[in-house]
Amino acid sequence: MERHDLIHEFPEYEEKIHQFKVEDTHFRELFDEYHELEHEIHRVNTDIEVVTDEHVHELKAKLLFIKDELYNILTKDE
Repeated sequence: MERHDLIHEFPEYEEKIHQFKVEDTHFRELFDEYHELEHEIHRVNTDIEVVTDEHVHELKAKLLFIKDELYNILTKDE
């Protein structure tokens, strides 16, 4: 199963991601939450963890919302 960590999602922003993680508390908190959700979804998709379909949908929706927020931060000054 393919992983969707932020560096693989936005490889062109790898340096900016690192910079924001070090310098911006809000970005780092969102990044950490994104990483935890991505990891949980991966466990569900590989049958390591069993949850309801509704819960998986909620996790994926939250992951996409956070991903959009992170992307907006990364591209704000472009």
